[in-house]
Amino acid sequence: MAKPAPDPQPDRPPERGARMHADGLARCPWPGTDALYVAYHDDEWGVPEYQSRALFEKLILDGFQAGLSWITILRKRPGFRAAFDGFDPQKIARYDAAKLERLMADPAIVRNRAKIAATVTSARAYLDIEAKMGFSTYIWQFVDGRPIQNRFAATGEIPAHTPLSQALAKDLRTRGFNFCGPTIVYAFMQACGLVNDHLTGCHRHQPCRTHAGPAA
Repeated sequence: MAKPAPDPQPDRPPERGARMHADGLARCPWPGTDALYVAYHDDEWGVPEYQSRALFEKLILDGFQAGLSWITILRKRPGFRAAFDGFDPQKIARYDAAKLERLMADPAIVRNRAKIAATVTSARAYLDIEAKMGFSTYIWQFVDGRPIQNRFAATGEIPAHTPLSQALAKDLRTRGFNFCGPTIVYAFMQACGLVNDHLTGCHRHQPCRTHAGPAA
């Protein structure tokens, strides 16, 4: 038998397919058995989100995730929401130095000064976009208003970023957003249903296609 050729991408994630859980449902492997993570996978991840404020919150939280795991942010999400006034961009845009210091002292969030400051500038950028065209309209125009339906069977097939996430990340930065590189933006696109990256063997793959409309 011939020896398999070396993997040309040694840093590529392992090929992992959907996993069967004790409740009889197959899921993407990344939430494991953590109850909070499983609930997030089943109820939120990949469902198309069209509310501007919700999109803003998710983009900011994905920025805070940089260098961390998403479960860390998910566990702190209630604390983030309390600390950042429910992610109200109008309020965040007016944060002053004293408020930033209070946030830096708040153990319920990730206390990263650069990310906290970036949230303020991103809120101002959000308000500008929202006033001109609506933030949701702005975000969804990058996929022509309709989720991209992928058909990945294993996690190793899923890209870390795409030309589309690169384009959106670049445009966000030109408009004043920070901590929104192509990888962060692709994670945001996956979470908010701009792309359906539930594995084909996952019980959520088809429902998320259905959310996108009958022609998806």
